[in-house]
Amino acid sequence: MRIGHALGALAGLWGTGLIGTSAALAEEEIFVDPVLVFGPSRAARDLFETPNSVSVIGEQEILRLMPQTYEDLMGDIPGVSIPGGPRGISHEPNIRGFQDEQVVLRVDGARYNFNAGHRGRFFTDPEILKRIEVIRGGASTAFGSGALGGVVLLDTKDAEDIVKPGDVWGGRIKLGYNSQGAELRTAATLAAKAEEFDILGFVSYSAMGDDMTDGGGQDILNSELDVFNSLFKIGYEPTEGQRFELSYQFYDDTGVTPPNANAGATPDTVVDRAMQFHTAQLAWDYAPAGSDLVNLSALVYFNQAKLEEDRIADGRFDETTYTTFGAELVNRSDFDFGLPVRLTYGVEAYRDEQEALRNGAPRLQAPDATALFAAAFVQADVELSPEFTLTPGVRLDYYSLDPEGAYQDRSEAEVSPRLALTWRPQKATQIWASAGQSFRAPSLTELYNDGVHFSTTGFGLGPGTVFSGNNVFVPTPDLEPEKALQFELGARHDMFDVLGAGDKLSFSGSAYYGRVDDYIDQVVTFIDFSTATFNPITGNLEVDGTTMARNVDAVIWGFEGEVAYDSDLWFASAALTLPRGRAQDGGGLGSIPADRIVLTLGLRPDPDLELGVRANLVDGQDDVPTGSTPTPGYTTFDLFVNWVPQDGPFADLEFAAGIDNVLDREFRIHPNGLNQPGRAYKVSAAWNF
Repeated sequence: MRIGHALGALAGLWGTGLIGTSAALAEEEIFVDPVLVFGPSRAARDLFETPNSVSVIGEQEILRLMPQTYEDLMGDIPGVSIPGGPRGISHEPNIRGFQDEQVVLRVDGARYNFNAGHRGRFFTDPEILKRIEVIRGGASTAFGSGALGGVVLLDTKDAEDIVKPGDVWGGRIKLGYNSQGAELRTAATLAAKAEEFDILGFVSYSAMGDDMTDGGGQDILNSELDVFNSLFKIGYEPTEGQRFELSYQFYDDTGVTPPNANAGATPDTVVDRAMQFHTAQLAWDYAPAGSDLVNLSALVYFNQAKLEEDRIADGRFDETTYTTFGAELVNRSDFDFGLPVRLTYGVEAYRDEQEALRNGAPRLQAPDATALFAAAFVQADVELSPEFTLTPGVRLDYYSLDPEGAYQDRSEAEVSPRLALTWRPQKATQIWASAGQSFRAPSLTELYNDGVHFSTTGFGLGPGTVFSGNNVFVPTPDLEPEKALQFELGARHDMFDVLGAGDKLSFSGSAYYGRVDDYIDQVVTFIDFSTATFNPITGNLEVDGTTMARNVDAVIWGFEGEVAYDSDLWFASAALTLPRGRAQDGGGLGSIPADRIVLTLGLRPDPDLELGVRANLVDGQDDVPTGSTPTPGYTTFDLFVNWVPQDGPFADLEFAAGIDNVLDREFRIHPNGLNQPGRAYKVSAAWNF
């Protein structure tokens, strides 16, 4: 009902006659700065030349959102949700019902493959981000294993984003406060440019003084965490069109929390957690002036996540280390074979290594193993005519898995083809269709995990039979890779000077359908009688519970739409998400998000001042697997205001404030196990110099 009312309001926009006011645009040249996207073709492209569903968040939107977590930052994008509960350390992206390792995450081009259950991969402070690009839908042709649901690309700031034109050096200092958790956030950035060199340094620290509370007034126990983040970059441009960049990022969080950060805390389960993440990258970009054949990007990177968890109740000490080495080489060339052709091609290789200990001995829940991936890909944009562009592409991935212990090595190859067609009947209109296959190799943990998952109090099941209270992992070394054949039809349309000179009205939408073979589904069986064993000491049959991964076939489908209006005086937007998914046997899929519409309305009473309200209208999600918990619907409202004076005594300052969850609603984001935070008051100030 809630979504239906919102759709009626959207329909009213179409009925106002606004579409007709811009009919003449088909014959006019439109001069506006294009929105550039980089991910789908691995090169800069106008959004209207891209046959993909793509969303971009820039610095202005980051300022408006004042994010404490990546759910704050990305949770309103159509087709995207960030489950994992209120603690940001467990956040993972969900795109169209694909989540965790089914979505590729890259930061400044490097893959973040860290994989440990209920523990997230976001290790970069949003304060140092200059843009986020989210590709929705299968993207294995360009990004390989894991890009079933899409790709999240995070780009950090460079020296040129900090140093003002004509200056040699510059900086930025920011302070912020969030009433949820009594969190104080501090950040400082310094940068300098001198001839062919530039350098940037960034540090931030977030300290929470208390646990967060939900909308019902209940404490979210053990949600108090402290986070340190730093980034260092040095760039060298020896010639025009050539750049080398070396960067290093460090992340550290500490606090007392459950190992499953999306679960409630109890004295018996909480751990003293220390998480450190390092990444180092060396990049080379070479695009000589006047060359149509060479536009080269090379990247070598290393990252390592090290997690230490000391269980307070009994001193059990777990260590998990996940290391990735990677490299890629990508080139772009323009040819004319009678038809203009833009060709993007390259090679990529990376190696993941997982090691885990418990009290100094190998830990079965995350057994030692390595995975090696090597790939080559090519994608072309063939301009059939000024209106039509054909985009074929293909990628070949080879991977090998090397577990230690009793399991055999295995190696496989996967082909990921894609074909898309773009029609641009006018400059501000695009209609596109695509079909492609993506895949994901099973993770090391899914294949080989063993040992106890969790324990509870045992009890009798009848004469001579007892439940042990232990739920144990069942290794599945023969698990097949996931493969998704996906089809998508989308459109974009921009209109200008609709209600006044200089304004803009944008429409976009896409419908998708995908068949997923060998979808990897985790099944938790509380009491599994197949595990019954006879205990000669007690004379009883003892039965465990089990957790195991299995392959099932599934289908996903849905629709995403967005309408946005922007002018000097006011702005408004509506973003709709309608995801669906079912297992082929008719059962629900636990990862499908709820229907959602996000409405935003804002005013600019002064060119330097922006204020507004955001509403999230979310339906309940009860189409879940048997035994899973449905999620009720909810409506929340947020208020925001930011003031960025361009001149006068406060020039170079930024002020922002907001109230999230104004009505203090109690709600969960499907399929979270915990409520989200209640009302939060936020304020920040930054000085650019």
